[in-house]
Amino acid sequence: MLTELQIENFAIIQKLHLDFLPGLVIFTGETGAGKSIIMDALEAVLGGRAETTAIRTGAERAQVEATFRLDSAVREPIHALLKAEDLLDDPDYIVMGREIRREGRNIARINGRTVTAALQRSVGEYLIDIHGQSEHLSLLHVRNHLHLLDGFADIGELLAQYQAVYRQLVEVRAELQHLRTLEQDAARRMDMLTYQIQEIDAAQLQTDEESNLRQDRTRLANAESLAKHAQQALIVLEEGSPEVGGVNDLLGEALDALRNLARIDTSTEPLYERLSSSVTALQDLALEVRNYAENIEFNPHLLDQVEERIDLINNLKRKYGETIDAILAYAQKARAELESITHAGERISELEERQLSLMTALSGYGQALSQRRSESAGELSRGIEVELQDLQMERARFQIEITQRPDENGLPLQDGQRVAFDANGIDRVEFLVETNPGEGFKPLVKIASGGETSRLMLALKNVLANADKIPTLVFDEIDQGIGGRVGMVVGEKLWNLSHQHQVMCITHLPQLAAYGEQHYRVIKALQDGRTHVEVQPLADPERLAELAQMLGPISEGTLQSAEEILKIVHHQKTGKVEDKSK
Repeated sequence: MLTELQIENFAIIQKLHLDFLPGLVIFTGETGAGKSIIMDALEAVLGGRAETTAIRTGAERAQVEATFRLDSAVREPIHALLKAEDLLDDPDYIVMGREIRREGRNIARINGRTVTAALQRSVGEYLIDIHGQSEHLSLLHVRNHLHLLDGFADIGELLAQYQAVYRQLVEVRAELQHLRTLEQDAARRMDMLTYQIQEIDAAQLQTDEESNLRQDRTRLANAESLAKHAQQALIVLEEGSPEVGGVNDLLGEALDALRNLARIDTSTEPLYERLSSSVTALQDLALEVRNYAENIEFNPHLLDQVEERIDLINNLKRKYGETIDAILAYAQKARAELESITHAGERISELEERQLSLMTALSGYGQALSQRRSESAGELSRGIEVELQDLQMERARFQIEITQRPDENGLPLQDGQRVAFDANGIDRVEFLVETNPGEGFKPLVKIASGGETSRLMLALKNVLANADKIPTLVFDEIDQGIGGRVGMVVGEKLWNLSHQHQVMCITHLPQLAAYGEQHYRVIKALQDGRTHVEVQPLADPERLAELAQMLGPISEGTLQSAEEILKIVHHQKTGKVEDKSK
């Protein structure tokens, strides 16, 4: 449910902060006071259109932020959307934001991070349904009708069984399609795979050989320079020059001198020992350099072999992968594919039998779903027509159209027909309405009157209260074209609906407004020569005065009438509560 709404520099709203409670929330005020502007801001933060014309004159940007507490019914799908984009912070709350900038840029935010407007809309569809003059009407989307009918029919368990078989069928069909594609081009593909496997196997690649080959190439290509440098080191270490002996000889003389020194002064023995260790290490070093020099190869033929081996590896890398490990993995994958092609015929036969079995089972579940939907459609239609009669649409009729589309590759039915199917079954469901006798049934989207649309939505929402999981419902101008008596009926229905949903309603009828459990008055005010919107929470006696003013100029008569309306509403509410407690 919506818990908090902040609006800044949106149209004539300078700054507004509203806190909301569960239940029925009422907005009242004169025409043009700014009630619908609040709804426009709410739509914008749900991912709706946001034009620069919505920015308050003189401001560079408009901002809207809404905080929602996630009800259990919508927590799982919303969490899935947020986790996919790494946006999930508090598991119980979500903050939606929208910023409209003067230069034309719009920024949508979820939990403080920038997102696409499409993602914001996807999340918003789970949070609020707005009914009235706006286009944000979930019940006008035909794709939602089947799910609403299913919720009313309470066929979740049967649908789950159908979908479990459907998922298995999708997997079998995907594998069949893959194998049939392979089979169509099997001979050419087998030749190619065989060649690739043989080419990789013939190379007898070793995981770490590439680095060793490059080291060998470096040594072979630079053998002359390596021998020269090693020989120079040996001359300095062992031979020296005619004038000066080698380093080892000179250090040997120094070692003899320190030995004699230590015999006289024993405190110099550590110096002798340190030099002795250094001389030994240097002799070992000279031996290693000599061994290295003796093993240097001047072998152009071996260098050519190394170069050829490196070229072979590079060629394989260009074909099969960037590393030797990737090449070997490619060969392994090719072997698996070759094996699957070799035995594709056998596997295809197995899968075709499995597909037939799954189609038969799916057909049974699909027809059972369709029957349950047909049975529930009549009950749902009658319930909605009863609601419409209460809402002064006595002649309106409601119908649920359930159809199937023929498809030669679809599920077989008992009558021999084959029909299209998807994850939800074989049915296409659409809600139709006839608001005036003789006009015929039409799709909901074809209803012209905003008042009729809102009342129809209220009727649908009341009947589908348990099936509809959207936590917050907003009704704008639902009282259009109805009088006070029907206003009481609408108010009671909205209040009943608020037991399963948070309901917000903009109204001009005091009979409807009296049912509100949270009441806001919206007014235009003038400050420093600028018009702005103020929203005032009302409690007694301010609420009584507001209801009286909605009836006409405040007088003893209108105050008495307003008080009488509140008494009637209180009696109806307490009576309902008592009835439920019995």
